[in-house]
Amino acid sequence: MTYRFFTPVPTKAATGRTAEVYQQSREDFLGPLPTFQVLSVVPEVLAATWSLLREALIAGDASRVERELVAAAVSRANRCQFCVDAHVLLLHALGEHALAEVVARGGTPPDPRHAELVRWAQASRSPRAADWSSTYRTEVTGTLLAFHFINRIVSALLDPDLLPGGLQRSPLVRSVGGRLYARAAREPRDPGRSLPLLEAGPPPPTWAGDSPVGVAYASLRTAATRGGDLLGDVARQTVTAAVRWEDGRFPARPADWAVDLVRDVPGRDRIGTRIALLAAFAPSAISVGDVALWRLSHPADADLVRLVAYGAITATDHVAQALASAHL
Repeated sequence: MTYRFFTPVPTKAATGRTAEVYQQSREDFLGPLPTFQVLSVVPEVLAATWSLLREALIAGDASRVERELVAAAVSRANRCQFCVDAHVLLLHALGEHALAEVVARGGTPPDPRHAELVRWAQASRSPRAADWSSTYRTEVTGTLLAFHFINRIVSALLDPDLLPGGLQRSPLVRSVGGRLYARAAREPRDPGRSLPLLEAGPPPPTWAGDSPVGVAYASLRTAATRGGDLLGDVARQTVTAAVRWEDGRFPARPADWAVDLVRDVPGRDRIGTRIALLAAFAPSAISVGDVALWRLSHPADADLVRLVAYGAITATDHVAQALASAHL
């Protein structure tokens, strides 16, 4: 696994809240995955991301197969191959070998409920255009939102291959890997264990009630939105407005698209606004050159992660706002 712009502190050197997140992820999931390691330089974002993933995808009694299917479908809609591969492997771990291979090929599951879940999850990429909302359980909806955020972090900050040379795309490797993780994937987890890791925050959104999923999402939204403090008012307004009017549309030429959008942003904020916009729409298009220009004024790894997280949560919350509107 290769990190695109910096190498995080080794897992064994983690302390404080970061070490607690890593410990929980070892016990409840697959260990400190690169997604969490790359967020470790901003512990409040790390903890909230882990909490949302745990409470939505792993804990509780909602169908884990359906949640993994949603995670894979959202990841495909967001063009995050790393996450598609990871959740295909987890479908294998749950014993759903035929379904996993259908998902790996980008096909339509034969079960009508599964097919509808895939359609629903993929439609969330452009919620206004699709008149998108949710009638599913909070854990399923929370999984969808978790991966809108995580896909963008992964695509921005990690290389797309889970294993060297893309070996994870071999059906044999997927099947064997699934068997290795079968016990961890199938063991039930009680809700709420991650919540003590979170900072006190605003009340959960209306679509989630007072569920652990809602508490975790509210914490992530608060922690990740703080990255906008690295930009001025005009820059933040540009990001928010672009997310609203573009409604998840993939730019055909992301680099040129971003240049056009930042023309009226004050010069000191143009590169930061560009990175945030790319994080929201086409995170893999963030380049070494973009990051080098950003580091001229913000050399810390933590500021790069905060900025990417800000773009990612702005896009994710655009989807969540469709749920809020439906609950008015």
